[in-house]
Amino acid sequence: MIETFHLTKAYERGERAALHDISVRIDKGEFVFLSGPSGAGKTTLLKLLFAAEKPTSGQVLVNGRNVVRLKRGQIPYLRREVGVVFQDFKLIPNRTVYENVSYTLRVLGLPENDVRRRVFRMLKGVSLFHKQHALPATLSGGEQQRVAIARALVNDPPVLLADEPTGNLDADITQEVMNLLESANARGTTIVVATHDLGLMTRHQKRVIYLKEGRVQEGLPTGLPARSSAS
Repeated sequence: MIETFHLTKAYERGERAALHDISVRIDKGEFVFLSGPSGAGKTTLLKLLFAAEKPTSGQVLVNGRNVVRLKRGQIPYLRREVGVVFQDFKLIPNRTVYENVSYTLRVLGLPENDVRRRVFRMLKGVSLFHKQHALPATLSGGEQQRVAIARALVNDPPVLLADEPTGNLDADITQEVMNLLESANARGTTIVVATHDLGLMTRHQKRVIYLKEGRVQEGLPTGLPARSSAS
């Protein structure tokens, strides 16, 4: 489902690469944590997976597509198959919560009844049904995060990439979000969650890919869950 081959990304010539020689495989239907300290390369790797950045060298396969070889006009089709939760949310500021969550479904041309049913289900799942008519600027950071998660999951994408999706949430809402992600995973969505939250990884035992200074680490730090493995 997701595979990288000797993936390297350097933003400036002569500087240390943000990622160096990354080769990982994530199977279809797997739920994986991508972990490591700040600056380890987690966000860069996610950006390469959905073609927001191009690698300096190496190859990326996502859902049967060679991402590196996609032409500009093909990238939107990839992104219809890959839900993304960004750290900075990227909500449309002049659209309501309902309109933000429904955006992908409207692009796909779903009938209005299906759009309404799916959006209502997701908003209830993230405890924001009562905020459906609100604009993003009126929401707290945690509420905006939940809208972003609902938008990413609403069309049941084959792949979901989430960059610190529980970073601004309290313990109860974090558990609700993880329940949503695990439900999507149970329906077949391959999920990659970037996080440095040791408690989250301990409570939800998944495979961990650990990055440090742009490289996959063979040995994992003390305290990571027993099921962890580097690749």
